[in-house]
Amino acid sequence: MPIRVKSRPQGVQRTESLRTPSPRHKFGFVAELPDISEEDSFRDVVKKLSIYIADTVVLPSTFEQLRTTAAGDGLRALVDHLGRTCTHPAIVNALLALKWHYGTSVEDKGLMDARANACEIVAWRFLTHLSEREAVDYCLYEIPDPKDVESHSPTDEEEGEVDEHSALLAQALHSSVGSSRRTPHSASTKRNLLLSSISRLTMSMTGDDEDGDGEEEDPTANFTNLNALEIAAIADAKRFLSQAVVQKIITGIWEGSIIFWKDLSVHSEKKPQFYNPNTADPFSRLRVPKYLKSFEVLFFLTFLGLYYGVLVERDPTRITPLEIFLYIWFAAFALDELSEWIDAGSIFYATDIWNVFDMAMIAIGATFVGLRIVGLETHNEEMVNLSFNVLALEALFMVPRVFSILSLSPYWGTLIPCLKEMGKDFIKFMVLVVVIYCGFLTTFSLLGREHLSLHDMVMSLTKIFFGSSFVGFDLIPKMDTLLGPPLMIIFITLSSILLTGSLTGMLSNSFSRVITHAREEYLYVYSVYVLEASTSNRLTHFYPPFNLLAVLIFRPLRLFLPSDNKFRAARILLLKATHLPIVAVIEFYEWLTIGSSKGTQYSGFRGPRQAVIGSPHPAAAKRFAQARLSNNSLRADNNNHLSQLRPPAITAISEGAIAGRRAQQQAADEAVEGRAFGQHEGDVEARIVDLTAKIDRLTELVLTLQTQSSTTLGNVGVA
Repeated sequence: MPIRVKSRPQGVQRTESLRTPSPRHKFGFVAELPDISEEDSFRDVVKKLSIYIADTVVLPSTFEQLRTTAAGDGLRALVDHLGRTCTHPAIVNALLALKWHYGTSVEDKGLMDARANACEIVAWRFLTHLSEREAVDYCLYEIPDPKDVESHSPTDEEEGEVDEHSALLAQALHSSVGSSRRTPHSASTKRNLLLSSISRLTMSMTGDDEDGDGEEEDPTANFTNLNALEIAAIADAKRFLSQAVVQKIITGIWEGSIIFWKDLSVHSEKKPQFYNPNTADPFSRLRVPKYLKSFEVLFFLTFLGLYYGVLVERDPTRITPLEIFLYIWFAAFALDELSEWIDAGSIFYATDIWNVFDMAMIAIGATFVGLRIVGLETHNEEMVNLSFNVLALEALFMVPRVFSILSLSPYWGTLIPCLKEMGKDFIKFMVLVVVIYCGFLTTFSLLGREHLSLHDMVMSLTKIFFGSSFVGFDLIPKMDTLLGPPLMIIFITLSSILLTGSLTGMLSNSFSRVITHAREEYLYVYSVYVLEASTSNRLTHFYPPFNLLAVLIFRPLRLFLPSDNKFRAARILLLKATHLPIVAVIEFYEWLTIGSSKGTQYSGFRGPRQAVIGSPHPAAAKRFAQARLSNNSLRADNNNHLSQLRPPAITAISEGAIAGRRAQQQAADEAVEGRAFGQHEGDVEARIVDLTAKIDRLTELVLTLQTQSSTTLGNVGVA
């Protein structure tokens, strides 16, 4: 059927007002791309990115829509632009900080979640434009503190200064500039500080800096000394952390391929770098998370043995030598947990569920020691028995804590987040159960007050909730004959069907919600586990119970001795003396497992190599650039020469030969690169000479084949 179009006569003016166009998302529209230079401060980078994200993502969109549909065109343009032009080392930090800000906003939740997803997508897509070693630079870059005017030398464990704290905790400390003592805040206060920082910055959607004139007004000051992986962990950027290149970096930190301390000396500085056993101090292996956690398991096994020994011995009249050792282990454990909280920061510490077990163990241990001492001093037998009963509660947390290493496996690492989410939902649901049960408890207690006490009624209703429905029917004859039976039947039906069924369905939904993203949940737990063990800014880290020895020796000395280089040197000497057997075991283990491949642990990271991640040594970089340029020129000359002599008849042969020569040349480049960054000169020179000879023989073979083919083709043409 033809479509009829009603035309409007010409010359007739429209008197009615134009209709307001419907709102639509202009997917084809791309906002002005941010111009980010390497000289920009972190504050400027965050602000420029926030302006672009706000202009590009204007409608609620899911993660998959932004990743796969036209809704993410602006993000693709931003990624391409950053990949071509941006060299700012804090670009990934800024994107993940914005992700956290948008993800925790309560206003216009759908739009803010879309912007948070957009920031996360741009962050991990930007890494795909880089080589793996360049990705290491960006992920481990720590935001510098422009107000830090103090010395960058490492501090001691007990000094409590800024450099002594980890990256996260350092930002949770709030004081004036130049203060040598700072007070730690709680995890919630820390989150409020960081969120308010970004919120103040993104409230103004202009490119001009109007938020403050001085350094004190910098809203991003609380993010200093944080690297991108730490921000991703506290921002719950689980998709970012689950990317292959990011996980390779985290695994490198876990295995010790990437280290933060090259040696233990007075002037050592924390710098992320690739581990080279030929130049690194063996005692730097004490800071590898894999070995830290392995020794932690051994410590807990010893702790558990002492615990069982004291409970079996159970001497109510005196403190036995075995109990004294248990006290020492308790004190060392508590001190180590305090140091871990300082090193990892309150947010990281609260993220790891096993730290909740640690806090419970410390609280129970302190209660036991207090009751035990008071009971012995007052000769109170009941209090002594109570102290051992309290100590028996320790097994509820200590036994699972010993096997916490299982959370590194994919199976157990997935179940732990599931149990955590189910526990949260169960606690919320129990609030409703308590409210309902309080109402029925009051009614039933009054209806059966002549035959049942309040305690008996509480126990009976509890049994009904846990499935013993017959208990309710037994109570009916003891209550009012008119109101008792119908109310009890309603209560039994409510408990057995409605409440229990709702609880089961809700917990099943929580389990399904987490298990759907099982891989991301496991990798997030694994990432937090690794980062928590590697973010310390302390130069000397004593394993428990050696940490008690360090406190007992050096804490009193600080009262009248200055914390100078000699003081730090003494701490380093004590560390080496006490931990020498542990280092020997680590070296023997690496000798057995790594063997002949030792020294090439970081070869799996492809791309440009740097002596120190994020800050290459100038002389080494210059030598590498000159050698690489020379090799590239030689390769270009050979390619031009071969292209002039290549006849069509042997194109396949020559291309195969050239491909082989390129592979050999790449190996030669790696050898030159190794020489530039301090490998053995004799080995490098021998490798270069060998590879050069192979390349020359291959070139001569190609030229001979080409000459023979040209002669043959010429003879055929003459004939």
